[in-house]
Amino acid sequence: MAILAEHLGALDKRLAKHLLRRACFQYSKSQLDQMIGKTPSEIIDAISISKSYSWMWPNDPITNNANTNCADIQDGYWLNNSNWNYFSYKCRQVPKRGMVAGWWWYNAIKQNTLIDKLTWFLFTTFTVSKDDGAGKSAHFFDYLNLLQFYADKSVKDLARKITFDNSMLYYLDNGDNNNNNPNENYAREFLELFTIGKGPQVAEGDYTNYTEHDVIQAARVFSGIKFKRDRDNPDLDTIKQPHYPNGIPMGYINVNKHDSGNKTFSYAFNNQVITGGNSESAIETELDDFVDMVFDKLETAKNYVRKMYRTFVRSEWDQEVEDDIITPLAQQLQSNGYNLLEVLRTLLKSKHFFDLDDTDSTNENIGGIVKNPLQFFNELITLLEVDIPNPDTPQVAQGSSWDTSNENFRFYLFWWNFCHNTFFGFTGMSLFAPSTVAGYPGDYQPPTYDRAWFNSNNIVARYNTIMSLIGSTYNDNKGNGNNRIQGLQTANNGGTYYARIWTSFDSTTFITNNISSPVSADTIVQELSDLFYCESVDASRLAYFKKSLIHDGEVNYIWYDAWTAYTNTNDPVAAEDAAVFIKNRLDSLLTRMINAAEFQLM
Repeated sequence: MAILAEHLGALDKRLAKHLLRRACFQYSKSQLDQMIGKTPSEIIDAISISKSYSWMWPNDPITNNANTNCADIQDGYWLNNSNWNYFSYKCRQVPKRGMVAGWWWYNAIKQNTLIDKLTWFLFTTFTVSKDDGAGKSAHFFDYLNLLQFYADKSVKDLARKITFDNSMLYYLDNGDNNNNNPNENYAREFLELFTIGKGPQVAEGDYTNYTEHDVIQAARVFSGIKFKRDRDNPDLDTIKQPHYPNGIPMGYINVNKHDSGNKTFSYAFNNQVITGGNSESAIETELDDFVDMVFDKLETAKNYVRKMYRTFVRSEWDQEVEDDIITPLAQQLQSNGYNLLEVLRTLLKSKHFFDLDDTDSTNENIGGIVKNPLQFFNELITLLEVDIPNPDTPQVAQGSSWDTSNENFRFYLFWWNFCHNTFFGFTGMSLFAPSTVAGYPGDYQPPTYDRAWFNSNNIVARYNTIMSLIGSTYNDNKGNGNNRIQGLQTANNGGTYYARIWTSFDSTTFITNNISSPVSADTIVQELSDLFYCESVDASRLAYFKKSLIHDGEVNYIWYDAWTAYTNTNDPVAAEDAAVFIKNRLDSLLTRMINAAEFQLM
């Protein structure tokens, strides 16, 4: 029986891992150790913290390079500039939007918080594609901060505010929606994707939850809301934030372009009539009335909860879950003013979330989701304690050549070339840039749902990632390994150039720091599997992994002898030989364990 009753007991390692994976994008061994033995409520309290910033402002270290041929050579911290205007920073808008995405990613990987997971959830709900008509990089930065601001607040308030977001206005063309020339793009997506959802189609133009007539009326409500390109209209409801002391920039209302007539909706909304406004305040009231009408429907709350369940629990469920989990959570969401965080806390603390409400092994929640590329990459970086460049270092103006000794430039190379353009691109998740407003197919498209993240088109990119981190080089098949950036080209293997990643990882150091008895091959394999995987693996799998350390036909004590020699300070020559042997075999073990099917699940 599916029940929302809170699980009050202390969590063991298995359940603590489950909660951390689903509530955050990553966890380290030390973070996991701290959470074992705590209750779900205690852990959720620990990760329900305010957002902090390890990197305050994104920067573009190439902006100042004389070879960029930019007419507007300006400081690399282009967003932290009171003189910003629409015609500033014309150059490099695509990589600048990429660096905004890198700014969000870096701050997310440096802090375990529910806010980041909810911000991503809101992005997959109120979707724009940053490189496909979402405005300039500054507008995309404002959009991300708007989602982050409302992640622990009312999604109903966000649904209203996103209507004025400049990136959204640009992306879905509502800035072109006028009383004499209506544009229905935004109105359609507002109903279908952002709020209530279609429901089963019962007739042509009738989708149960709304009709085509309602789309037309909604477009009339949204008419006259305009793009404010210079970002000089702050939203006073979002003041006193680290990046926005005066509020997040927003669009504005052009009263003369608004359809001031009354709007009559269909039977789906009880034929409600919303009075049209002919002044800015009256139009604001009209918009409030429309949002209230949509959010007064329980189906709107259910639509959000279903999306939340698919993100945090599993992609498919039966009628019992619909009745006993989805519906009560939707009622809670409606009654609490649409605060998603409060509802998510209820879900994540429940016996149902931990699979403690039934004994059916055919629909386990633990290990029931294929990790999307963002989850996979963040866990990999964090679990292996990979050292990545620190972008929050003094900006150094680049001269005629690009100096890779500067750490914020190294982060740029790591993020833009390897992460943004290579890993995320080849794993099917162009970060913050899905191909449609519906988002990534893995988040919504039946029958595959999250299984779409692991298929013949993208598994090679996953498999190559651990090898790239171990070798500190990669080949993106686009020539980035063979370019003029000083120090970037590192190897030529049969005519293929491999580029540096600018990260640091040593498998021997990692094992030394994280395994209780590295001299034991059995201990290494057992403790790594306990750290990496959702469920315990059986003896045959442990033996399979162990073959990376002790090959077939070798004596069992070969690993013991090698580690003993490696740590013997009295014989440096033997220690050096053992170090090479150990590193090669640990590299092989980690590659095998990370690329195993077990690591792809959460």
